[in-house]
Amino acid sequence: MEIKAIINDNVLWQKTMEYAKNCSWKAGAFLAEKMKNNTFLGSENVFVTLVDKNIAGYCAFSLKDCVPDVEYTPYISFIFVGEEYRGNRLSEQMILYVIDYAKILNYNKIYIASDHINLYEKYGFEKIDEIEVKGIGIEKIYVKIIK
Repeated sequence: MEIKAIINDNVLWQKTMEYAKNCSWKAGAFLAEKMKNNTFLGSENVFVTLVDKNIAGYCAFSLKDCVPDVEYTPYISFIFVGEEYRGNRLSEQMILYVIDYAKILNYNKIYIASDHINLYEKYGFEKIDEIEVKGIGIEKIYVKIIK
């Protein structure tokens, strides 16, 4: 397993964009659109997880997420692991990788917005808020203190 930060002139950028666009999760298409339009700002980044040179998942480091009008920043966003790779703790490895990235940028907290229950708590995140997001529903905001 290997996690790589990718940029828009990297061959993996196009492959990850296609993978996200065609994955089983509806937010994947939104990430693919952001990648196509290259709307990532400054330190924001996309990360791809490879298993035997195959894309197994992806995530991003984002300053904002789907929850509008909040001061929480930054986020680990778009966390997705392909069905055939689930159960191998790849999401945990991606989360740890992005936390290390946030440390380099001198952040002391990182957030995740999700509708999942009892998923991110096992990685040390604590639910701090719930917000109704138009067109999505209730999103929970989780935080982890970076040490």
